[in-house]
Amino acid sequence: MSLLQRCVAEGVGTGILVYFGAGAAAMTLMIAQGTNPATDFNIGIGALGGLGDWFAIGMTFAIAIAGCIYALGRVSGCHINPAVTIALGVTKRFPAGEIIPYVIAQCLGAVLGSLLFAATVGMDAVLVGGLGATAPFPGISYEQAILAEAIGTFLLMLVIMGVAVDTRAPPGFAGLIIGLTVGGIITATGNIAGASLNPARTFGPYLVDLVLGGKNFWIYFPIYVIGPIIGAVVAVLLYAYLTSEIEEST
Repeated sequence: MSLLQRCVAEGVGTGILVYFGAGAAAMTLMIAQGTNPATDFNIGIGALGGLGDWFAIGMTFAIAIAGCIYALGRVSGCHINPAVTIALGVTKRFPAGEIIPYVIAQCLGAVLGSLLFAATVGMDAVLVGGLGATAPFPGISYEQAILAEAIGTFLLMLVIMGVAVDTRAPPGFAGLIIGLTVGGIITATGNIAGASLNPARTFGPYLVDLVLGGKNFWIYFPIYVIGPIIGAVVAVLLYAYLTSEIEEST
């Protein structure tokens, strides 16, 4: 596959991730409009409350990611996440010269996904749902948000290494396991800082919100760059250390 083909696949995959995953978060806020949660920390609605909502959002991400991996993985590797691309590049598991094209494609795809969701739903998606933009919840400091994003992305990247990058992994399970891992992380940590785990997933809603007259969240953007990249790089380095003797013996 040419670099252009792979970049298109990355853009399409990230757009799908944002349209459906971030879209589910926006839709949750739209459905909850006018309700009175027990606290500002709880955006939950209905019988299940906040954690039930995060489970639904997480499963939407899980299904979208799994679908993208099975559909596009053979084309581009389906990183659909700059933190994943950068971590693989830093550890020489991905060509350094292709990192920037991949990241640009992922960010452009995320913007397109947000634009399409806004076009589908209307301005309430922006003004009420914020297009699913991530931000720290009340009581969560900047540093805590970075830590949460780093820990979540660490787990995600560790799983990616084990089920997708490592050639000894059983074939056919990568999409399912990676998707479910993301769903679990979002369910557990979404109410801390949104559980972006992905700079592009945050970049798309932020930019489109700003362009269409929604809230300006850019003060928080470093959280979703620093945290995910640190978490992903640490996971790749740890995995390499833990499997070094196995790799040498093979």
